[in-house]
Amino acid sequence: MRTRPLKVALLGCGVVGSEVARIMTTHADDLAARIGAPVELAGVAVRRPSRVREGIDPALVTTDATALVKRGDIDVVVEVIGGIEPARTLITTAFEYGASVVSANKALLAQDGAALHAAAEEHGEDLYYEASVAGAIPLIRPLRESLAGDKVNRVLGIVNGTTNFILDKMDSTGAGYQEALDEATALGYAEDDPTADVEAFDAAAKAAILAGIAFHTRVRLDDVYREGMTEVTASDFASAREMGCTIKLLAICERAADGGSVTARVHPAMIPLSHPLASVRGAYNAVFVESDAAGQLMFYGPGAGGAPTASAVLGDLVAVCRNRLSGATGPGESAYAALPVSPMGDVVTRYHISLDVADKPGVLAQVATVFAEHGVSIDTVRQQGRQDSDGEASLVVVTHRASDASLTGTVEALRKLDTVRGVASIMRVEGE
Repeated sequence: MRTRPLKVALLGCGVVGSEVARIMTTHADDLAARIGAPVELAGVAVRRPSRVREGIDPALVTTDATALVKRGDIDVVVEVIGGIEPARTLITTAFEYGASVVSANKALLAQDGAALHAAAEEHGEDLYYEASVAGAIPLIRPLRESLAGDKVNRVLGIVNGTTNFILDKMDSTGAGYQEALDEATALGYAEDDPTADVEAFDAAAKAAILAGIAFHTRVRLDDVYREGMTEVTASDFASAREMGCTIKLLAICERAADGGSVTARVHPAMIPLSHPLASVRGAYNAVFVESDAAGQLMFYGPGAGGAPTASAVLGDLVAVCRNRLSGATGPGESAYAALPVSPMGDVVTRYHISLDVADKPGVLAQVATVFAEHGVSIDTVRQQGRQDSDGEASLVVVTHRASDASLTGTVEALRKLDTVRGVASIMRVEGE
């Protein structure tokens, strides 16, 4: 074993960073044995140096992150500060000064992953980011390495624990959205400002990363269709139960049937109770991968939190340090396929549409005619009168597979019918 330690600079010492530092200290001997050399925490960059950080030598703490990554003797920079800047500049500077990088920064990788990979390659350094998508769940490495000889066709998953907790609570207790969100906040699953989670910005960034790796194509955050879950209601769950489904916020990355394009999207969807993802409860994550040779694979576990995310960070750190000792680098960006990313309008799936209609004869025929005129085939229809509804009824239509564009045209035409009082909800049905 080499006795001279590999030096690690830690950028950020919050929930994840503090766990990374703790594990590096408490498991130092095991890490050294697995790597083939000891690892030394050489510096910790923070914004508030006065804060007490248990187990970290105050002499290592600095507010000058730039000076830390420019030292020249740093082997690996671990970036867990998040956001676009200053993380982007610090990472590219680390490459310039001879350090490899381990990051958990999903937003930056989804936006500028190609440029970061190019910078790493230019300077002969590693860029690893297992923790950016699913916390402790090994997902990026299986896609990038274990399935490198296979053809991945679809990645379907729950990649945000906060939203899964909220939807699971709504399903299991009948709670409304706000009530479930309040409980998630009280338990620490949701931030004080939950926008990134509930409006699916977090999941969309993860979908961009997954699609890029799975399909060997550059997929940016702007390429991902995003729809939040704030409009999901208790009545949506009641409709889902009638279909033998539940509702999940899903990240879906697909290769077109002809193999000529890909799509990436995040939105709430009904999913059959028989599908493995339907049983993912609480704040857990799970990702379902479908490929030609391996078939169907499912990855499940805690997708967030300090210790689980730190586990993924340390796994990357071990891999990067081993590469460092051997004088090699791991796999970089694979974007050779360069497939176009199709717009959401081209996506084909099933739909569940709930309409408020006049409770009188002939309404169903009018609605069915509109669907037929737009080339959307109906699977099932259910109409039910409502008490004290001033002559209104609920009409639920479930379609066969149709494109998003054709469904949009159908709904626009339905709104123009005098007998349609309103469109209560539209939800996609996935996972069949």
